[in-house]
Amino acid sequence: MNLFETAQAQGNVLQLTRTNQAHYAGVREPIPQQPQETGFREALVGSLEEVNSQQMSHEQLSIQSIVNPESVDPHDLTIAAAKATTSLSITRNVVDRVIQAYRDITNLR
Repeated sequence: MNLFETAQAQGNVLQLTRTNQAHYAGVREPIPQQPQETGFREALVGSLEEVNSQQMSHEQLSIQSIVNPESVDPHDLTIAAAKATTSLSITRNVVDRVIQAYRDITNLR
């Protein structure tokens, strides 16, 4: 198995090429710009939409497993249920902490 081509090596220097977009950009390639920072509102709405999509995915797989049991892998259904439950639990905890923080701030007056 050849890890690199012999044309890449010149003396004791080996020219490396970027084969995957996730790898660090080389000198000749510009580093991709970071996405613009989002505010709290956008982050909150985006995470709630993600939780909702996981809940909907679990619901659709559950319905499909009842209507046509052979079309759904039980492992996929279990994983979707775990993701939905975990994301909802985390969301519940975050909301509880935000409410508690608001109450603590209002009680400081």
